Amino acid sequence: MVDSSPSRPVIALPAVGDAAPPEAAGLTLGRRIRHVRTLRGMTLDQLGAAVGSGASQLSLVENGHREPRVSLLQAIAAALEVPVAELLAPEPPTRRAALEVALERAQRSTLYAGLGLPQVRPTKGTPTEALEAIVGLHAELDRRANAAIATPEEARRANTALRRWMRERNNELPEIEDLAEEALGHAGYVSGALTHRAVARMAEHLGFTLIHVDDLPHSTRTVTDLANGRIYLPPASIPGGHGLRSLALQAIAHRVLAHSTPQGYADFLRQRVEINYFAAACLLPRAAAVAFLTDAKRAKDLAVEDFRDAFGVTHETAAQRMTNLLTTHLDLRLHFLRVGDDGAIYKGYENDGLPLPTDGTGAIEGQLVCRAWPARMAFTRGDRTTEHHQYTDTPAGTYWSSTQTGVAAAGGFAISVGVPFGSAKWFRGRETTTRTTSRCPDPTCCRTPAPELADRWSPHAWPSAAVHAQILAPLPSGTFPGVDETEVYAFLDRHAHR
Repeated sequence: MVDSSPSRPVIALPAVGDAAPPEAAGLTLGRRIRHVRTLRGMTLDQLGAAVGSGASQLSLVENGHREPRVSLLQAIAAALEVPVAELLAPEPPTRRAALEVALERAQRSTLYAGLGLPQVRPTKGTPTEALEAIVGLHAELDRRANAAIATPEEARRANTALRRWMRERNNELPEIEDLAEEALGHAGYVSGALTHRAVARMAEHLGFTLIHVDDLPHSTRTVTDLANGRIYLPPASIPGGHGLRSLALQAIAHRVLAHSTPQGYADFLRQRVEINYFAAACLLPRAAAVAFLTDAKRAKDLAVEDFRDAFGVTHETAAQRMTNLLTTHLDLRLHFLRVGDDGAIYKGYENDGLPLPTDGTGAIEGQLVCRAWPARMAFTRGDRTTEHHQYTDTPAGTYWSSTQTGVAAAGGFAISVGVPFGSAKWFRGRETTTRTTSRCPDPTCCRTPAPELADRWSPHAWPSAAVHAQILAPLPSGTFPGVDETEVYAFLDRHAHR
């Protein structure tokens, strides 16, 4: 018998409603500074002279476009004769200020930007009733957008909360890194690619045996028998296949992280994030991976393909692992995307300001990236065997990216890793002359048909849409969402007697 009782605390990831839009606090802070400054009868020039900053810089702070340094915030509080805590209070100072903050947030959303409409800049003379009406219209627009995605809303909100929480931590979870290093120590890992035998030893240390079977329940990737100490995996159809190590490590992670039965869909997604992170931290161990990346940066030769090959993992795993390590350990901010050949985002992460498309909930999954982005441009190349390097000018700045395409059962996909222009100097492929311009979310960039084509064909076109089955599917239900428990229990009972 295996003791399956939890022995470690679960890593504390957020609940669904924990993550507020990152710009909200800055907008409120700016309004509180403006409110107190006005009460004191001070102009921006006078406040600027008192704190040693230009009026234009303070205007950016008051309008939520720039976050003040701690020293500047302290100086502003002293000049205004208020505690710093009062300026940092989470609620706007007045009802009108709350309306202005709500309007600014709404107009910054990609939902509104996608309409191609001008922004309203409220002035002192703008009636409060007018602001009430405009903010109310934005709320209704947001409500209707959310209603259109009502079926997967819970999952999308939970996933968005997790993505924002991870972004705040630069996508690194040190607690899980430490647990992975401890597990690798039990397996006798020293260097290089993690072997299947080492993974088996990790399981054995926890009291489990890895068993490959050809009749896993169709709704599962692995099944763990806690009573008999077995982890069932798919058959090793490809000797040395990378995927089986990752699947085994994810199953092991549930035990190492002391997971209990998910209490809801958000809890289920949190556990998925944790086990995927643990698997990656074992396949590309922190110390060895950081040493490899540091040497590559020193040589100005960072490349996903080298990182991938050094540790014997997939291109996607290597790319995602870079998001865990590059910011904290090499001071590089970056973005990662997995995009289908139809332009839809499957996975994404950024802490470098790349303007990812989002829906009304803030989710990026299923949103279409700009046709000028490298994740889509890579599919236009005749030779896709090598990585595609490209610079892209966006409304948020210029970014460099390296993209590799591949083919899966669901179709083609692209894996992109990119950085702001100034950081491209550390990466192989920086010398590329390929450069595009993206104006998205401006609809005239790539989503609005050319006027001459629209005039010619809009009265005559009647396409039959290819409906994706998943858009009509309900949110997976059950203790373990999407799993056929009847099939799982029958499977375990069948194998328990062998």
